[in-house]
Amino acid sequence: MTVAAYRSQILHVRADPRVVGADEAVQYFEDGLLVVEDGHIAQLGSFSKLEKTLSKDVSITTFENTLITPGFIDTHIHFPQTDIIAAYGEQLMDWLHSYTFPAEAAFADPAHAKSSARFFVDELLRNGTTSAMVFATVHATSVDALFDVALAKNMRLISGKVLMDRNAPKELCDGADHGYEDSIALIKRWRGKGRLNYAVTPRFAPSSSREQLEMASALMLSDPELRLQTHLSENIAEIKFTGELFPEARDYLDVYGRYGLLTDRSVFAHGLHLTDDAFERIAQAGASIAFCPTSNLFLGSGLFDIGRAEKAGAHVALGTDIGAGTTFSMLQTLRVAYKVGQLGGYSLDPFTSFYLATLGGAQSLGLADKVGHLTPGVEADFIVIDLAATPLIARRMNATKTLLEKLFVLTVLGDDRVIARTYLAGALAHERDSGRNVNLG
Repeated sequence: MTVAAYRSQILHVRADPRVVGADEAVQYFEDGLLVVEDGHIAQLGSFSKLEKTLSKDVSITTFENTLITPGFIDTHIHFPQTDIIAAYGEQLMDWLHSYTFPAEAAFADPAHAKSSARFFVDELLRNGTTSAMVFATVHATSVDALFDVALAKNMRLISGKVLMDRNAPKELCDGADHGYEDSIALIKRWRGKGRLNYAVTPRFAPSSSREQLEMASALMLSDPELRLQTHLSENIAEIKFTGELFPEARDYLDVYGRYGLLTDRSVFAHGLHLTDDAFERIAQAGASIAFCPTSNLFLGSGLFDIGRAEKAGAHVALGTDIGAGTTFSMLQTLRVAYKVGQLGGYSLDPFTSFYLATLGGAQSLGLADKVGHLTPGVEADFIVIDLAATPLIARRMNATKTLLEKLFVLTVLGDDRVIARTYLAGALAHERDSGRNVNLG
C-alpha cells in the first residue's frame, strides 16, 4: 500500500454551482490535506484534523502559496492538429482544406504519429489537463500512437479514429466498410486497457455518407461503454452545406438524431447556431456540448450562447479545440469563455468556470465517478497551481479578499506557467521546476 499526503490550499467543485449554489457545490480548505492511497483519493480535509490520523511513516509534502484542484478535463481537442495552431487567414471549410487535411494526411506514417502523440500528451500535462476526449485521424496508426503514449502515462483518455468517406481528399476517405472494420479492431485493442476508452468519431455530418452514419450507429449499439464525438453547427457555410446533403432532416442536429447518434453518450463540439428547440433536444437526450471559445473566435465562427444552453438545460463543458483553438491551457480557454459570455450578456462566474473545466467535463465524458473532483474514492488526478507564478499574478493575488476573486484572477491571468505539478492516479506526471514552492516533511 502506497500512501502520500499533500498540504496546500485545496479546492474542488462537487456539483454545478448554478443548480445547487456555490456554498454547497464548492469545497475549499485554506489549509488542507489531500491523502492519496494506491492512486486514489483516500482523505480530504483540513490539515489540523487529518494530520492526526496519519501514521508516522507517511511523509507530508507541503506546497507553499499554492492551490490544489482536480486536473482539468478537455472535452474537445484534435491531437493531429498541433502543428497547425496559428495557421493564418481562413474560416472553417477553407481552413479544413488548406491546413487540416494536409496535416492529417501525414499521420499515415507511424513514426510521425508517435512523435506527435508524445508531444501532445506532454503538452496536455504541462497545462494541467489530466483527461481529454481527443480526435485522431482516419488512420488507425494515429489512434494506436496516442493510446500507446497515454497508456504508458496511465492517463485517462478517450479517442477514436475519424470516420470520413466523402467531401475530403481521397487519401483521407476510409469508406463505410473499412471504417467499421478499423474501428472494431481498435475498440478490441484499446477499450478498457489501462484508463482508456474509445469514441466513435464521425468528423461531422458533411463528411459521412448515410451508410457511414448507419455504421457509426451500429458501433454505438455494439458496446454501451463507447462514447461519441463529432461537430455540430459550427459555421454558417457548414450548416448550409449539411442542409443540402441531408434535405430530409429538420436541422443539423436531426441528422445525428435520425441515425441514433443523439444520446447521453454524445459530445457535440461547438453548437454555435442552434435554435432553442435544438438545445432542448440535446438536453432531453442527455447529450453534451463542448464549448470551444478560442476556436470559435479564431475561425470567426460565432459566439456560443451559454445562457440559452443553460436555460434549456443542455449540459456544457469546455474544449480547447486545438488546432483551430489557440491554446492548450484550460485557464486561457476560460478567460476567453468569460469574454464571450460578456458579449452575450452572460457573466461566467469563476466557480462555474472551474466546474466546467473539471467535474462538468467529467460528466460530459461519463467519468464523474472516476475523476473531476477530489472526493475520497475517486482516482487521484490533480494539479498544483502556483499562486505566485508571475510577478503580476503574485501582486494581484495579494490584493484579493475572497476565494471568488482569487479564482477569477487565475482564469484571467493564468496559463501553463501556473501549473507547478500534474499528478495522474497519484503519480507525478509533470513538474514545472524542481523544489520551488515545495517542502518535504
